[in-house]
Amino acid sequence: MRVVITGAGTGIGRATALRFAREGAHVLAVGRRLEPLAALGRGIEPLAADVTTDVDAIARAAGPVDVLVNNAATALGQPLGRITAEAAHAQVAVNLLAPLLLTQAVDLRKGGTVINVSTSTGGRGWPGRSVYAATKAGLESLTRSLALELAPRHVRVNAVAPGAIATPIADHLPPDELAALRAWQVARTPLGRIGTPEEVAEVIAHLAAAPFTTGVVLPVDGGAAVGA
Repeated sequence: MRVVITGAGTGIGRATALRFAREGAHVLAVGRRLEPLAALGRGIEPLAADVTTDVDAIARAAGPVDVLVNNAATALGQPLGRITAEAAHAQVAVNLLAPLLLTQAVDLRKGGTVINVSTSTGGRGWPGRSVYAATKAGLESLTRSLALELAPRHVRVNAVAPGAIATPIADHLPPDELAALRAWQVARTPLGRIGTPEEVAEVIAHLAAAPFTTGVVLPVDGGAAVGA
């Protein structure tokens, strides 16, 4: 089985790469920095590439693909009134356009699957991070549209929508802001804790092995979606 994972150097992408490699899959791990990718170990081929500019190079390196996991993302906190065009365009490029263009570019085998990584805020709103939430809502809509478009080719398209997960995506925040964010997330999670990247990776692997499931956006959020 040939698996391609973007944003594979840390967090959910890293956990997913290791999960598939344990099953014996050949994993192409894509990320901006080579060092964390090269440290992933046996069965994992590292590729330092930018998903916004190197789509064709990634597709060439991938070859025929059984599983494509569009995981790379960027989240920039900017409240209305301070949103810059540069930051907005960057989030759209990574979070929405890159999954679309990479899905289009790779050679998906018959019976293959695409799994997009969204967020629990994609179906709601996130004050101060409106562009990020909007790109993830767009990714969920894209998931449903591509599921219909690729079904005649026997290619399935699904998404996971993680809630509060212990990843480095918010580590750029000052410590007090990060602590406040984590407290806000836990307060809105019925299971009362932050999830792990490995828990999301398990659901991604499950969707990859579910042959009659397509067009689904599956929450992995400790109940946040139903508890909101």
